[in-house]
Amino acid sequence: MATSYLAGKNTSLISMTLLFGLLLASLDTTDAQIGVCYGMVGNLPSPSEVIDLYNQKGIRRMRLYDPDQDALRALTGSRIELMLGVPNPDLQRIASSQESANAWVQTNVRNFGTVRFRYIAVGNEVRPSDSSAQFLVPAMQNIRNALYSAGLGNIKVSTAIDNGVIEDGSFPPSKGSFRGDHRPLLDPIIHFLKRNHAPLLVNLYPYYIL
Repeated sequence: MATSYLAGKNTSLISMTLLFGLLLASLDTTDAQIGVCYGMVGNLPSPSEVIDLYNQKGIRRMRLYDPDQDALRALTGSRIELMLGVPNPDLQRIASSQESANAWVQTNVRNFGTVRFRYIAVGNEVRPSDSSAQFLVPAMQNIRNALYSAGLGNIKVSTAIDNGVIEDGSFPPSKGSFRGDHRPLLDPIIHFLKRNHAPLLVNLYPYYIL
């Protein structure tokens, strides 16, 4: 469920990326749907036009990588289910303060009460070597606490990893494993997800536009 948005590239290419970025927004085998990632880099249509395009094409799942307020307003009252991202630069602030997490949820979730939030993806492809790695799980916990305090405990909290964390030779899937150098980061994430009955989100890149 990934896509690439690169500044300075051809606008039509970016628009195609918008249309074809795949989001596997549900692990329910009886209700699986394909959604589309909505990136913000490039000379794109207005948010209201993008939402109209989703509706015209019958697309019912969206991923926003950060809480763009115009896009959230455009989603108000729509039937589109949303995965909303907490950007990596925000992790330290949210991990360090429950009040900051509460304010984030108030500003970006509660204030848009008719938007159909499905997941909050805290961080995107955080690696063990990243400066934000130590703040990832505490930020996930604080966002979850904020959602529950706001009466929004039905919204699942997770994070998105890239498929590079899978050990080479992990086939068949039943014999798969994570890379050892990523386990110190992944193990606490998996424990959090297990406790809260939430899925682990994985960015898959069947092709990459350069």
